[in-house]
Amino acid sequence: MATIDAHQLQRDWADMTPARARALQRESAARVRLRTEVALPPDTVAGVDVGFENGDTARAAVVVLRYADLEPVDYALARLPVTFPYVPGLLSFRECPVILCALEQLRVAPDLLLCDGHGVAHPRRLGIAAHLGVLTGLPTVGVAKKRLCGRHGAVPEGRGEWTPLKDGDETLGAVLRTRPGVKPLFISPGHRLDLPAALELVMHCTTRYRLPETTRWADGLASNRGQRWLARLDQLR
Repeated sequence: MATIDAHQLQRDWADMTPARARALQRESAARVRLRTEVALPPDTVAGVDVGFENGDTARAAVVVLRYADLEPVDYALARLPVTFPYVPGLLSFRECPVILCALEQLRVAPDLLLCDGHGVAHPRRLGIAAHLGVLTGLPTVGVAKKRLCGRHGAVPEGRGEWTPLKDGDETLGAVLRTRPGVKPLFISPGHRLDLPAALELVMHCTTRYRLPETTRWADGLASNRGQRWLARLDQLR
């Protein structure tokens, strides 16, 4: 799955500075492909999220769901020391190593990833979903709760309706209303998917909540609520 393993990535990024990280983002963004290169619908889809313990340990959760009924079929948790500071726009340098570590533990390989964060809706067009796509080769979608860059108009109120997120004439993604009366989400393709496919995938994975089931499962495991969610996944082990 991955083109580089977690520990190799940690070694490569050991002396990373914010200036070098931005340069690497610009270089890696050239490798992003915004066309759909996977058969849809997929068999499996995974949610990815990262939480932090005591400020110095990153805890990554990956939960693989059957796409047809959104039931979990596998999961993995990983922890690594945090080696990169919090810098807006450079989230992937804090989180990608521990996510790769979790992905390596899976028994069921996902067909694609829905990531808690941005895809190409990023100042250098390489949010964490796009960066993970380049590193793993997997198709990825960014599902973010807040805007990082770009502008948009009013979002229609109906479920599944959206408005483009744009930077000048470039469409970065969509501002999507997953439920009437709740704040919209910021959806952008990360790698090997186009925007219509990204929107279709997110809406399929969204049930009665604002967030897709992929995000809800992964966030539940990555956060302080992890024990409650782990109890529901015990049968998978």
